[in-house]
Formats: sequence, structure tokens, C-alpha cells
Amino acid sequence: MKSIQVGLLGIGTVGSGVFNVLKRNQPEIMRRAGRGIEITMVADLDTARAQAIVGTGVKVVDDARAIIANPDIDIVVELIGGYGIAKQLVMEAIAAGKHVVTANKALLAVHGTEIFAAASSKGVMVAFEAAVAGGIPIIKALREGLTANSIQWIAGIINGTTNFILSEMRDKGLDFEVVLKEAQRLGYAEADPTFDIEGVDAAHKATIMSAIAFGIPVQFDKAYIEGITKLGAQDIRYAEQLGYRIKLLGITKRTAKGIELRVHPSLVPAKRLIANVEGAMNAVMVQGDAVGTTLYYGKGAGSEPTASAVIADLVDITRLHTADPLQRVPHLAFQPDAMSDLPVLPMSEIVTSYYLRLRVADEAGVLAKVTGLLAGAGISIDAVLQREADEVGGEGSTQTDVIILTHDCVEAKMDAAIAEMQALPTVLAPITRIRKEELA
Repeated sequence: MKSIQVGLLGIGTVGSGVFNVLKRNQPEIMRRAGRGIEITMVADLDTARAQAIVGTGVKVVDDARAIIANPDIDIVVELIGGYGIAKQLVMEAIAAGKHVVTANKALLAVHGTEIFAAASSKGVMVAFEAAVAGGIPIIKALREGLTANSIQWIAGIINGTTNFILSEMRDKGLDFEVVLKEAQRLGYAEADPTFDIEGVDAAHKATIMSAIAFGIPVQFDKAYIEGITKLGAQDIRYAEQLGYRIKLLGITKRTAKGIELRVHPSLVPAKRLIANVEGAMNAVMVQGDAVGTTLYYGKGAGSEPTASAVIADLVDITRLHTADPLQRVPHLAFQPDAMSDLPVLPMSEIVTSYYLRLRVADEAGVLAKVTGLLAGAGISIDAVLQREADEVGGEGSTQTDVIILTHDCVEAKMDAAIAEMQALPTVLAPITRIRKEELA
């Protein structure tokens, strides 16, 4: 049987991994797919470098549209990234009747609804396993493996850069800025790490998982996003003393009122497996009503781990290439005409528990005033930890830290209580608030 022909848009880190893994494992891939899968065209602005990677026998061009226009190409793999030209090329490939494989989580989180609708109308597939958690097959697990379940919640460490930074801060007791520079030196963080450290990358991925889990449109603009830039080494140390670790989590939950979609630092009990995911690794917990809690762990980035996911999509498309489009797995797991209009809740309506750190004057009555304000707001306290002034500011210090863990309350209520506490003259610095997730 004639091989499926693939055109690759971009042959950087992931693209070269796709080419190498596909070539290396071609015999096994052919046995699984039922026919060969060959990259026959590559588009890259640096044609000399691209040709050096693929060698002879593969046509290299500097214009991606030459691949889209080629009638022999069955599948277009988009590895350019971003929202701009990548979207244009994906839409043009769909219009030309090509199947598309992409690792572009930003594109799908923002424009996924439009892209999937276009693909459905043309009877082609858009596959995106590599867009979330690199080599971990979480998209397939959510779309197919857990299809019998009513998914209740998902919580994931889905950005390796931030997890590496938090792991180093905990292990070495260093502040954020110091560890970020080390992460950049080692290549774990980009020269401009904004998307990673501010939580945007994780929010793109959480948005996609939320849509698949709950059958709602992708709605990145509704996600609450908070990064790790304001975390101090002392918060990580205090969390450890209280039996928790701090992780940047992408969280989505089904509630009676709607869907939660949020990314922020979270205190996670140290006894949870996900709390012990260190370095640049990723992990995703999924709670289903039938299966209970499942955990998916592995490399969230890198040339060959991401290539593994891209090639898995190529195999899936090859198997279903001639199938009736109505018999294929829907892009977002649910049939397009059965999508839900459940709202994504604003952060003010989210219910969770909290860690609060207050830098206060070391004098009598301060703790009583703070706890009194929380009680007045109807917020129940789970635990209080007050540090010795000498430990916080050195010998003779007149300041100390008070750490409070609360029970569950509505975020809006906590916002109001923090504003009142912040106004106290004995509260000497901005209050640190970190949400707490038991993940039970």
C-alpha cells in the first residue's frame, strides 16, 4: 500500500525529533499503522540547515504554501508556533483537504473552535496530542481512555520550566530571580520566559484539557492566570514545614454552577504523588466518577518526547485516513452538535482554601486583630503558624511572619478580608495569598 506522505512546516527542535524518530522506528510504525508514513517535504526558512537534517530524498522549500499546494501531501505537520502565520497555514491546509497535526497549544487555545469547525466541514482531522504535556498521552486518555467517565476535575503540572524553578527554590532555598537565571543558563527557560513564569503556557494547555474533559468550547479568554514571580523562598519553606509543597497547577473542575478554569501556584499535600514531581517533569491528575483518580507522568517537552506525540497522531490519522468522518473520534471528544454551554466561572466565584503570609509588627494584639477580621468575614481558620522575630528579620527584629491556613471559602470573600487586613497599620508588607488544593 502506498505510504502516507507528510509535509513538515518547521524543522527546529521538535521537527528534527519527528524526522529522526520516524526514520529510526519506521518498521514498527509501519506494522502499527498498516502502511508507511514518510516525510517527503519540509518547509523551513533555513533551507541549508533543513537539508542537512533530512539528507537526500526529501524536498526542502522555504515556502510553507508549496507543501499545502502539493496534491501528493496527505498530512501537514505544523511546528511553527504562535498565533499568526501558523493559523493562516493551518486554515489553508484544511481548506486544501489536508489533515493537520500540530503541537501549537497557543493556537488551539485561542482559535481552536474556528479551526475544529473548519476541519469538520472539510471532513479532515486536526490532531494535537503534542500540544499538551509533551510526550504524555493525556489528550488520548481524556478523549478515548476515560470516555466512560464523567470527569470531575483535572489538576496538572503542565509547564516544566516553572516546575524546575520551584524544585530548585525548594531544594536550595534560593529566591525566584536567582533560580530563573540558572534555568535560563541551563536551557530550561527561554531568554524571554514570560509565557512560562506568568502561567500563560500552562493556561493554554489547561484550556484545551478543559474543553475535552467537559465538552465545552475552548475559552482561553475566560481562564484565570497567575504565575510564580511573586513567590518567595520563605513561602516554599513555610509550606514545607506545614506538610505541603508549592506547585504551579493548571486546574479545571466541574461544579454545580459551571466550570472552573484556572492556573496559579497551589499548596499541595507533600504526601500526594503529584507533589513529588520534580525538575522539568510534567504530571496530570484526572478524577473520573468511575475510575477514580488517575495520574499521568512524563517529560513535558523536548525533541523526542514531543516527537513521540506528533508521530502517534500521524499513526492515528493514517489508520483513519479512509474512514467515514462521522466515525472518527471528535476533536474535543464530544460530538460537535452536543457541546455544552456550561459557563466558565469567574475567579471571584471559585471556592477553595488558602495559605496567607502576613509580615506584621511584632507586638501584642496583632494576631487577634487579623484572626478577628477573618472570623468577621465568615472565614474559618485551619492552622496558624507564627515565626520568631529573630528568625524572620535577625536579632533584634521588630517584624515577624504570621502564616494562616484557612478552610474553604469563596474567593470574593477572601478578597474582601485581605483588603481589610492589608489596611491594618501593623501589616507591614503586601499579603501573600496562595490557594491550597488537597486533590483528595
